[in-house]
Amino acid sequence: MLAIKRQAMASATQILLRPHFLATLTTAASARAYHSKLCKSSDEAIKGIKSGDKLLIGGFGLCGIPENLLKAIARRKDIQQLTAVSNNAGTADYGLGTLLQSRQIKRMMSSYVGENKEFARQYLGGELEVELIPQGTIAERIRCGGAGIPGFYTLTGVGTQVETGGIPIKYVKGSSNIEIASEPRESKIFNGRKYIMEEGITGDYALVKAWKGDELGNLVFKYAANNFNGPMATAGKITIAEVEEIVPVGELKPDEIHIQGIHVHRILKGEKYEKRIEKLTLRRSDSEEQQLSPAMKQRIHIIKRAAREFKNGMYVNLGIGMPVLASNYIDPGITVHLQSENGILGMGPFPTADEVDADLVNAGKESVTVLPGGTCFSSDVSFGMIRGNRLDMTILGGMQVSQRGDLSNWVVPGKIIKGMGGAMDLVAAPNTRVVVTMTHNAKDGSPKILKENTLPLTGTKCVDRIITDKCVFDVIPGKGLLLRELSYGNTVEEIKAATGCAFEIASDVAETY
Repeated sequence: MLAIKRQAMASATQILLRPHFLATLTTAASARAYHSKLCKSSDEAIKGIKSGDKLLIGGFGLCGIPENLLKAIARRKDIQQLTAVSNNAGTADYGLGTLLQSRQIKRMMSSYVGENKEFARQYLGGELEVELIPQGTIAERIRCGGAGIPGFYTLTGVGTQVETGGIPIKYVKGSSNIEIASEPRESKIFNGRKYIMEEGITGDYALVKAWKGDELGNLVFKYAANNFNGPMATAGKITIAEVEEIVPVGELKPDEIHIQGIHVHRILKGEKYEKRIEKLTLRRSDSEEQQLSPAMKQRIHIIKRAAREFKNGMYVNLGIGMPVLASNYIDPGITVHLQSENGILGMGPFPTADEVDADLVNAGKESVTVLPGGTCFSSDVSFGMIRGNRLDMTILGGMQVSQRGDLSNWVVPGKIIKGMGGAMDLVAAPNTRVVVTMTHNAKDGSPKILKENTLPLTGTKCVDRIITDKCVFDVIPGKGLLLRELSYGNTVEEIKAATGCAFEIASDVAETY
């Protein structure tokens, strides 16, 4: 019996080793049948989307948005009362903003309103429901939704209106009265710290945009265009992906695919791409800096001092606005790894004109570069780094800071609504040093450094250092503010007059910048 088995195995081996048999197997594998998910047009791809659906819409600002799918929905005026989950809403005239213009959206779930004036107008005017969610929280809620996780606990938002509730979702039309407000969050203590619970997010449809894809639905993103596209692709009951290039099945290497085809139900090659850059920002020469407005010169004065906070080997996040300018003033003798919450580690300075790439923007939607050794990834991965205490320092802008280090920087109720963006996540990381850069006083001369904040909080007792156009304060836990440095031309008495709270003075305080 054993001899018969050995003879059978030997015969089978001889057959398998014959060249024509191996060729037949290879040909069969390459020509195997598969179910194509390819759609001929964006109009075909969005079939089934109806009024009242919840849409998860990828992109960050205008970077990586599914612009062809959004145009297709805008053409369908019968689709109304949508809930749109998106980090923000593009601009007033492009991207998701066009669906706001056509009044097809009932509710936005976003982290940032930004400079979209139509978004802000509809919200403050009571025409639009807006559920504002910290950026890292919305990214993780979507990731959890896609992974079948109903909820999670986070430090982000503890001690703010995110925890206590009351953030306006909808104003009474034509009034500053609140018609719908956010609900309080459940909380729980872990290892002596309070955390709040957030629920996972899924959608009826996810609309995402990738660089390359195949007919099986495998997707590859380019640079920072991964952002929210990655997690959203996993969290839709039906995911529709538009890509710049459809490649043959098998051309994408298994280890370079970002989103596997199991998550994608329909795919199409986008008909036309504009790939607008929301804020085209180029590197300035020294001579150009001298021609800037006094207000911009003041900002650069502050941020050049902030750049001294960098130490060799640091991992640092720069907030939008003034802080991001610090990337242009890093001491060339040290290495600083800049992280941008939209999915970049190793961010470089603003580009020259020939370095501009629409798929490379920072958290402020400005064009940037990536240094050698830099990497790009999705928004949920980015905030995992932040919540996981991987950053040494974050530099943020501020509207108000209290003597205890409480920060307000995201809203003036009923007047200015920017949204919290990623700031609440950044200041909640226990081991990350928080430096706030801002003008010492508001335009009306009122102090921004106060005994108590009057604006809604971004975080409590979270600020370590304040750098203004007049001086540098340290926040000493349990004690208050300590005046460390003066800007040239300022005196201690002038700082006392310009500051809305008492403070101690360091024995070695001097003019240093």
